[in-house]
Amino acid sequence: MTMTKNDITIQEAQAIRRIVMRASEQGWGIAVGLLFGVGLFLATIALVIKGGPNPGPHLGLLQIYFPGYTVTWLGSAIGFVYAFVVGYAIGRTVATIYNRLIRRSPQ
Repeated sequence: MTMTKNDITIQEAQAIRRIVMRASEQGWGIAVGLLFGVGLFLATIALVIKGGPNPGPHLGLLQIYFPGYTVTWLGSAIGFVYAFVVGYAIGRTVATIYNRLIRRSPQ
């Protein structure tokens, strides 16, 4: 037996649409967190490998917001954790706002 569009009610179609359109808050949080964390990690490692007397003075200013972060090998790991947490919060917030807007929109 094959279902056609006429076999479901309007309410069922709206419920399916609402569920399909819903964003995973945890998924968005992890994805954006990894993007931010890996980005900062790679930027720090690139500057450490480049070397010099004062590697990455501008990136080093992040220690104002991320205590313990420095442009070093250890600092890259510390920066990854901080950036992941910030990215997770941003991603989860975006998904939460999106889901609330979808819930309020007329179907």
